Amino acid sequence: MSSFLPEGGYYKLLTIIGKGFEELMTVNLARYKPSGEYVTVRRVNLEACTNEMVTFLQGELHVSKLFNHPNLVPYRATFIADNELWVVTSFMAYGSAKDLIGTHFTDGMSELAIAYILQGLLKALDYIHHMGYVHRSVKASHILISVDGRVHLAGLRSSLSMISHGQRQRVVHDFPKYGVKVLPWLSPEVLQQNLQGYDAKSDIYSVGITACELANGHVPFKDMPATQVRGRPARPRLRLVTSPPCGGEGRAPGGPRGRGRGSRRGRGPAGDGSGRPQMLLEKLNGTVPCLLDTTTIPAEELTIDTSRSGANSGPGEGLAASGTRTSNGDSPLHPYHRTFSPHFHHFVELCLQRSPDLRPTASTLLGHSFFKQGLKNRPVAAMFQAAGAAATPVSHEAKGGPSGGSTVQRSKSFSLRAQVKETCAACQKTVYPVERLVADKFVFHASCFCCKHCRTKLRYPLPRPRRPARGPGSPAASSRPPAALPSFLCPPRGRRP
Repeated sequence: MSSFLPEGGYYKLLTIIGKGFEELMTVNLARYKPSGEYVTVRRVNLEACTNEMVTFLQGELHVSKLFNHPNLVPYRATFIADNELWVVTSFMAYGSAKDLIGTHFTDGMSELAIAYILQGLLKALDYIHHMGYVHRSVKASHILISVDGRVHLAGLRSSLSMISHGQRQRVVHDFPKYGVKVLPWLSPEVLQQNLQGYDAKSDIYSVGITACELANGHVPFKDMPATQVRGRPARPRLRLVTSPPCGGEGRAPGGPRGRGRGSRRGRGPAGDGSGRPQMLLEKLNGTVPCLLDTTTIPAEELTIDTSRSGANSGPGEGLAASGTRTSNGDSPLHPYHRTFSPHFHHFVELCLQRSPDLRPTASTLLGHSFFKQGLKNRPVAAMFQAAGAAATPVSHEAKGGPSGGSTVQRSKSFSLRAQVKETCAACQKTVYPVERLVADKFVFHASCFCCKHCRTKLRYPLPRPRRPARGPGSPAASSRPPAALPSFLCPPRGRRP
């Protein structure tokens, strides 16, 4: 991997793509001027940071220098510029798994796509645990996907070493600093904060919560207030199992995996930490989230009868893989129309065991039958197409614009978010496209979506790529056409991103 010069003048900041760390960190998309490569620059205002925050950031940089794994976000350069800490990392063109859920898969991803993401996540955790560290911040927003489809784990700021005075400790007791936003993902033993402590198995519990987040489209325990409101809503966002999930045991009478029992829905503010006591009580009592599908939702809540072939969103064929929609307009990946495989349910149950001693290690989980679905023989795009995305890729001519279809008038603002308003050239109405940056040696701004008003397939015109200057004796530039937007990033027809 090429080295980057540690000086702010070599980077051209293009746009802000996010914020974090108590709103003191700004994440910018930038271009490295010497090579033209696009990178991500995280800038932290050190003047506004306390001494404790600075020490916290120093720990992250120390860990980044220590770790070296293909499934961890690579740090390219770190330096101080104008009282700001600049951290340069590789640009992840497809964003985080949370971004994909929010823009394309609001009802959750397919089982094959989840298996691919969790496999890369477990490889990173296996490396971190073997290095003697606990990650303590595993969630979908910290799972990034690069342009070549590789899964990278971020969020090393909260990692903690279990090695003290040259000896590996059996347990640790430190609670994550600035960990209010990760409370729903934390294991019971971390929240409990007793003398028994916790170890690397706490990350395995977070993997189980993340699996539910990817499959259900929302985070379990996310909106739980200090006083839990009981009662089953008409369309539950969170279904909990009150019995310990151990294989086939712990299923409530009357149906599989607690059918008709233990339904909860939080109605309070999220992210303020007030739900920690009630959240801890629920987790200590054996309340366990589960995957929402036709086997876990009570029969009286299944408003539409679905056949076995049409309700399967697992590795086999089914309605979810066809990219179509049901007769009532719901997504084929809606919990009322899908059925996850028993291997996936068993995987989540193993991760969410109440006792950390009953949870397997990351290396053991990599050999689970859930991952034996032919992931090596499938391209990344095909895995995400099974999640209901359009299967037709966008094609472009070699020297510029799209090869067909309507175009969209580009707004003046350059953004990666879906809130940017655009005008459909066909019906002249406002639409909300999904804007993404796609890289094929160079970065292109492209999008493909369907107008919700006239159902016209719209495409952005692509700018000509910026290629580095060549000398007089250099060979001619390649005539290969620019990269098209991968098909799994195209939202399904008829749905607004």
